[in-house]
Parts: sequence; structure tokens; C-alpha cells
Amino acid sequence: MDMHALQQFLSTTVTELAIKVVAAILFWVIGRWLISKVIGLMSMTMSRNHVDPTLTKYLGSIVAVALNIALVLGILGYFGIQTTSFAAMLAGAGVAIGAAWSGLLGNFAAGAFMLVLRPFKVGDFVSIGGVVGTVHELGLFGTTIVTPDNVLTVVGNGRIFGETIQNFDALPVRRVERVAQLANGVDPLDAIARLKAAVAQIPNVAQSPAPEVNLLDMKLEGPQIAVRPYTANANYWQVYFATNEAIVKVCAEAGWPAPALTQIHKVQQVA
Repeated sequence: MDMHALQQFLSTTVTELAIKVVAAILFWVIGRWLISKVIGLMSMTMSRNHVDPTLTKYLGSIVAVALNIALVLGILGYFGIQTTSFAAMLAGAGVAIGAAWSGLLGNFAAGAFMLVLRPFKVGDFVSIGGVVGTVHELGLFGTTIVTPDNVLTVVGNGRIFGETIQNFDALPVRRVERVAQLANGVDPLDAIARLKAAVAQIPNVAQSPAPEVNLLDMKLEGPQIAVRPYTANANYWQVYFATNEAIVKVCAEAGWPAPALTQIHKVQQVA
């Protein structure tokens, strides 16, 4: 064996391999940098055109995955690896992974449907998948929401479409539901008039629809008055608590007695 020829072959091969490895690293670094620039430019353009942030983030994730796969295939092609065979192998692996991870693919498909149907967007206050909170991000497989107690929660997109979706921000106002339990002997019509006047003074209560104050039911303790003001979702809890305070204040100013539960026990004993 000619040692000189062997050394020359090895040195040439190692040099070529080292050049290709360095070139591949450069391709990867530059490619990743270009991908980040493309995603940033796309997001900036969509934001400038007032595209929904949910759609912007979702499409950005899809484009980033596609470009990264293309970058990997390009680097493999530079090394002389048949990318056609690799693509076929990747497709076969995708089928196998899809069969094993059908739930993830279901979440992905549900996320695509959400972009079409648009039941909610980033920033909406919703109830999805049994979780209530503000939508923080719509991802490829799950939606991230922040609950009222400030907990970051991820709900699978498939679960969202499999259950009821409530969007509290879809309409301009939301109704606050409160009930005033009065004692026997209190005139319900007088109570309705007083409560209507009190609720009308609460800040951020919508004028249209007008607050609803009606006789809800007649209980053994006394009449029940439904107190239902409307307000924007952002002011919901402020109006909710203010309505409670208004009911207490009206009862105190009118001098109405508290409902007596003993009346129920007396009726039951007589029966």
C-alpha cells in the first residue's frame, strides 16, 4: 500500500469534510438568522395591517417550522445526502408519529379550525375547556390563558372544540346577576322602585339595555327581587360588588327586617 497516497487521500478527505462541516454550521447559523428575520418581518407587516394577533402568532409558528425543515433538507443536500429518500423517510415517520400522537394532531387540526371560525382572539375573556380566563396565546396545539387568580394555564385545542366555548367579550355588554331576598311584609313594588333608583347610580352601568329589576319569586322567607344591571366585561366585577352594596344600602335605609329562616321551620312544623 502506498502510504503517501493514503496520507494524501486522508488529508484531502478530512479537509473536504472539515470544510463541509464548517459550511454546514455557517448555513445553519445564517439560515436560522434569516428565518427569524422573515418571521419578524411577517409579524410586523401583519401587525401594521391590523391582522388579528392570534392569526399572526399561529401563522408565524407554521412558517417557522416549514422554513426550519427546508433548512435542514438543504444542509443534508449539501452533504450529498439524497433528500428525496430522506423526505420519504420523514413522511413515513410522520405517519407513524401521527398514529401514535393522534391527540396532538387533533389539537393541531382544532387550532386550524379556530383560525377559520374565530370564536375568540388574544385578549378575550373566555370560558374554554372548563377553564375561565383571558386568552394569552393561541399555539399550534394548545391555547394559553391567564386565569383571574393569575395562573398561566394551557388548554389543548382539541378539548376546546370538544366542549362549550363562552366568549364574554364578544358582545359590548354583559349582565350581572344578583338576587335581593326580602322579608315577609316588605312591599315588593316599593322595593323594585328603590332598587332601580339605586342601581342607576352605580358607575359604569350601561343605559342600554337598561338595568332589569323585577319580582323573581315568592319564597317562604319573603319576595325575591332580581337585580340585573348590564356593563362592559372590563367593569363586570366592579358593578357586581357595587350592586351588592346598593342592595344592602337600600334595605338599611328603608329599615326592612332581615328575612327570618324561622318562618320556614314554623311552616314545616305546622304541615
